[in-house]
Amino acid sequence: MLRRHCWLLIFILTVNTPLHAQDSQSPSASDRLWSLMDAEWERSMRENPTRASTLGDTRYNDQWPDLSFDAIAQSHAADLAVLAALDDISIEELSQEDRINYQLFRRKYALRTEEYGYQTWLIPLDQRGGIQDEGSIADQLQFDTVQDYEDWLTRMRTFPVLMAQTIDLMRKGIDEGVVHSRVVMERLPGQIAKQIVDDPEKQLFYKPFRNMPDSIPEAEQQRLRTAAKQAVEEQIVPAYVSFQGFFKDEYLPACFEEVGVWQAPRGEELYALRCRRFTTTDLTPDEIHEIGLREVARIREEMEAIQEQVGFEGTYGEFLEELRTNPKFYYDDPADLLREYLAICKKVDPQLVKLFRRLPRIPYGVDPIPAHIAPDTTTAYYMRPAADGTRAGTFFVNLYRPETRPKYEMEALSLHEAVPGHHLQIALAQEIEGLPRFRRLGGETAFIEGWGLYSESLGEELGLYQDPYSKFGQLTYEMWRAIRLVVDTGMHHKHWTRQQAIDLFMEHTAKSRLDIENEVDRYIAWPGQALAYKIGELKIRELRTRAEETLGDSFDIRAFHDVVLRHGAVPLNVLENQVDEWIADQQQTNDD
Repeated sequence: MLRRHCWLLIFILTVNTPLHAQDSQSPSASDRLWSLMDAEWERSMRENPTRASTLGDTRYNDQWPDLSFDAIAQSHAADLAVLAALDDISIEELSQEDRINYQLFRRKYALRTEEYGYQTWLIPLDQRGGIQDEGSIADQLQFDTVQDYEDWLTRMRTFPVLMAQTIDLMRKGIDEGVVHSRVVMERLPGQIAKQIVDDPEKQLFYKPFRNMPDSIPEAEQQRLRTAAKQAVEEQIVPAYVSFQGFFKDEYLPACFEEVGVWQAPRGEELYALRCRRFTTTDLTPDEIHEIGLREVARIREEMEAIQEQVGFEGTYGEFLEELRTNPKFYYDDPADLLREYLAICKKVDPQLVKLFRRLPRIPYGVDPIPAHIAPDTTTAYYMRPAADGTRAGTFFVNLYRPETRPKYEMEALSLHEAVPGHHLQIALAQEIEGLPRFRRLGGETAFIEGWGLYSESLGEELGLYQDPYSKFGQLTYEMWRAIRLVVDTGMHHKHWTRQQAIDLFMEHTAKSRLDIENEVDRYIAWPGQALAYKIGELKIRELRTRAEETLGDSFDIRAFHDVVLRHGAVPLNVLENQVDEWIADQQQTNDD
C-alpha cells in the first residue's frame, strides 16, 4: 500500500519530460497537448510545494501549499480551463500513444473537477496523516547545505499560516456537514499532543537539526539550531496548542457518529464517483459488493484446504484463533521482526530475473514506520523514490507490538510493498522515457495496487511459500482484499456499522484485532480507495490467463510482465487493450 494523505490530496505526478518542440506558426495537436501537460506539471509544483520537495524539485522548498478558499477556487477554475483547452485539441490528429496521454489526462481533470462539487477539500487530514504530522515531511527531504536548513526554517516560521488555513477548512467542513466519522478522529488527540513539547529538541520539526552534516561549519550549525528552537517555541508549538483546542472543542463533537460517506451531502453520489475513480471501471457499489462476496467464498475454500493440510483438528474459527494466539507465529523483539523482513527481501531480489526482463535501476530500503504514527497505521507501506534519484524507494514496516504481527504474513507483504510489487512497478515507471510527467510519477490506483496484490501471487514462482503457513498468509492477504470490497461498499453504501466490518474480518482471517481495526478505520477515512486492490488484481490475473490460454506453449511470462509494466499505471480498460494487442501480435508472429 502506498502511503497517502487525505481527501484534499491532489495527485501530482513527475519531472524530467522534455518539452516537445513547437512550430511557432502552427503547433501540431501533439505539441499543444504536450505544452498543456508541461504547463500543468509546473502549476502542480507551484500549488503543491511540499510534494515538489519530496520529488527533488527544490524551487519551492521554503513554501507550504496555499489552502485558502481563494486559492482552492482558483485551482478549480484552472482545472476547468484545462478541460476547455483539451476540447480544442483534435484527438484524431494525435498518435496512438498521445491519444492515450490525452484520454488519461482528460480523465484526471474530469474526475477532479467533478469531485470538487462535493467539497471533499474541506477534509484536509485523517488519522494517518495531515497537519498533525506535517513535520514528518522532513524525512523525505535532503539536508546537505545551509540553504536546505534555511528553507526548512522558513517553513517552520510560516507554519501558523498553514495551520490557520487548515482550521478554516475544517470549520467550514463543520458548517457544510463534510466531516470525518468520529471513530477515526478519536485517534487524533494523541497525535496532536505528541507535537506539544516542553523541549524544542524533541519536536518533530526539529529533527533535521539533531544530526547536521560536517560540511556545515560548527558556528553555522549552532546558529541554525538556535533559530530552529526559537521557531518551535514561538511558531510550531503555539500553532499546535491552538489546533488542539479547536479539534477538541469544535471539530470532534461535530464529526459523524456513524461511519460511511453516505452521511455527507450527496454522499451516495460521491461514493459512486469514488468507485469509478479508484477502480477505473463503471462498476456500481452493488456490483462490487457481489464480486467481493464471490471472492470471499472462493478464497475461504483454499484456506480451509490448508487447515486440513497442516492437520489442525477443529473448526475454521478455532484454527484462526490458534494462528492469532500461538506465540510460535510471532516475534517478541521488534529487531527480530525487522531482520526477518530484510532477509525475505534479500532472498527475493536475485530471483526476479526469472519473471522480469527489466528491473529498476534505483534501489529500495527497508525501514521501520516512525514510532509516532505506528500505533495508528497499517502493517506496512511503501514510499516511492525521489524523481531526481536522490532518495531510494522505502518499504516501511510496522514494528509496534510485534506480538501482533504474524510471521506467516511477512513474505506476502514483502512481495506487495517491495519487489516485485510497488518498488519494482513504480521505480520502473519513473524510468520510462517518453511518458508525460503526470504518468511517470502518477497513475491509477487500480493498476498500482492491483499489481501489488498480483505480485503476492508470484511467491511460489519466486521460491517462497514453501511453508503451508506462509501460503496461508498469502491467502489471508488475498482474503483481506476481497473482504475490502464487501466492507467498503458495506459501510459507505449499505450503511453497515464499523463492528459489522470488523466481525467479517474476524470471521474469515487470522489477522489480529489491532490490524483489523486500523484497516477498517482506514476504509472509513478513505471511501472507495480500498476497492482498487482486488478489482485491479482480478483484471491482471484475467489478462494473464487469457494470454496463457491463447498463446499456449509460446507464452512468455517475462514478456507478459513487460507489456503490463511498460506503459506505467494506466486504467484497466487501457491495460486490457494493450495486452490484447500484444497477444494478437504474438499470434501473428507465431503464425508467420
